[in-house]
Amino acid sequence: MSTAANTETRGFETEVNQLLDLMIHSLYSNKEIFLRELISNASDACDRLRFSAISDGSLYEEDIELKIKVSYDKEQRTITISDNGIGMTREEVIDHIGTIAKSGTRSFLDSITGDEKKDAKLIGQFGVGFYSSFIVADEVTLRTRKAGEPADKGVEWVSKGKGEYKIASLDKSSRGTEITLHLREGEDELLNDWKLRSIITSYSDHIDFPVVMDKKIEPDADAENEEASIEEETVNQASALWTRARSEIKDDEYKEFYKHVAHDFEDPIDWSHNRVEGTNEYTSLLYIPARAPYDLYDRESHSGIKLYVQRVFIMEDAEKLMPRYLRFVRGVIDSNNLPLNVSREILQGSKVIDSIRSGSVKKVLSMLEKIAKNDPEKYQKFWREFGKVIKEGPAEDFANREKIGKLLRFATTHTGDEEQSVSLDDYIGRMQEGQDKIYYIAADSHAAAKNSPHLEIFRKKGIEVLLLSDRVDEWLTSHLMEYEGKKLQSVAKGELDLGADEESEKELEEKAKSAGKLLKRMKKALQDKVEDVRVTNRLTDSPACIVLNEQDMAMHMQRLLKEAGHDLPSSKPILEINPDHPIVKKLDAEKSKTKFADWSDILFDQALLAEGGQLDDPAGFVAKLNQMLVTIAR
Repeated sequence: MSTAANTETRGFETEVNQLLDLMIHSLYSNKEIFLRELISNASDACDRLRFSAISDGSLYEEDIELKIKVSYDKEQRTITISDNGIGMTREEVIDHIGTIAKSGTRSFLDSITGDEKKDAKLIGQFGVGFYSSFIVADEVTLRTRKAGEPADKGVEWVSKGKGEYKIASLDKSSRGTEITLHLREGEDELLNDWKLRSIITSYSDHIDFPVVMDKKIEPDADAENEEASIEEETVNQASALWTRARSEIKDDEYKEFYKHVAHDFEDPIDWSHNRVEGTNEYTSLLYIPARAPYDLYDRESHSGIKLYVQRVFIMEDAEKLMPRYLRFVRGVIDSNNLPLNVSREILQGSKVIDSIRSGSVKKVLSMLEKIAKNDPEKYQKFWREFGKVIKEGPAEDFANREKIGKLLRFATTHTGDEEQSVSLDDYIGRMQEGQDKIYYIAADSHAAAKNSPHLEIFRKKGIEVLLLSDRVDEWLTSHLMEYEGKKLQSVAKGELDLGADEESEKELEEKAKSAGKLLKRMKKALQDKVEDVRVTNRLTDSPACIVLNEQDMAMHMQRLLKEAGHDLPSSKPILEINPDHPIVKKLDAEKSKTKFADWSDILFDQALLAEGGQLDDPAGFVAKLNQMLVTIAR
């Protein structure tokens, strides 16, 4: 390896500087993870070379045995981690090392709290990777060459982790990457053979490639003139964890493998390790994380299931193996029935993939159902992190709609809390005699749902209502239209049928008849705003409410979509009035056409606001309301 040339000094992105500073301070108490992260990266590099060499065997050059080596130098106070994997070009070094190549980095950094313990978890969610080197090193040197490139295409990268780095061309005879850490003062405990070996066996025993260290072999006692020799010794088990029998694997091994495959900092909630045999043979090791990653809602995020074929890594983020609503699931799937040169195009129409996907989805849903049944508190923690994503399921996965429905949790009028902890089975178990629908109200916030005037008659009758306030809820209810034979019914849409007795129906008819003249006057005054004005049986305390047709989108969702620039088909709501309310009685007695029109507008606008709608003329509404208040004050 010759001296570097063509040196260039470049500055880190601002985000890299911030992350390095945060990492050094927040993760120092668990500093040993630097070795896990660097070995994990080296393993990925070996995986990628093995896959690329399927179509181009020359990439192996003259070194076919893939491995990772860890060494140290007490005099120089350095630790070196090297691999003979795929390596990097100069451009790749700049892209992957000088830049945090993840969307959402800015928002992630803005979420940092200043509490080192909490920040450590956040940083762990983000993934620390190469930058963990600076937890223990005050200078890092990286030397690399891409497999298949000539020796003079090597690259050297050097940085003290403070604002800039140097990058230069380098002659490097061997492919792969070598990272040398120049340790900070006080880190000499790492310059120890036993210490490094114990870290490797603790954190990286599951790595599929040999992680080797030099071992000194002393000559036999009776041998003369023989000197000690150095041999490489494999420290880890060097076998793919998922290929081993479950009975041979300890829970700690499963957890460490999760941290490797998911680049996470915390233990998973649960995992499922299965081997399927028969026509379609594959092994799956699937994990449910404890905490949502920072980019859970980023459609461009690329993480999830790693696909292997006969233990050869093929691709990461194999989106065909898991639906979007389960995008938080991490793990590996290793198939014996796919070709090694499988591509995303081949995956698109593969019956093998369809079978693996179907089986894997059922495993995940069964895992979640088991947690929900056996440990409700743990499931509630899961729901807080991933509930909104699970709610996407009924729209995406028709075949498993009932299973997903069983996993859903909601806030309801039964608890009154904002915590989404009530299952649909819980709701059905409390349904009143004769009740055949699951009632819900969708609003912009929990407070708006909880205080909706539509709930007045339900409270009076003691009927439980689901309180929906997540943006995804409107999408959910448009696809999960029934559960266990019970129709989901919005209390704010369509005609309300609460199984009223004959006497109540007759009473409503009489109220509608006596209010006939008022209804006609209001409909005329509001003709451009409403489809109809009618007497309601929904209200006990409020003067009026907005009612939508069954197919109409909730008012708050219409507002959000309009604000986002979407054109929505024009539709008019129905205004229902409570003829027993003092304001409505005063309106009925109003002789002035102008005041009657203003009062009608105010009632409509109030009802619209209560539903999360948007006023066309807020200033006009305030002016009319103020004028009415002045009149009353006099």
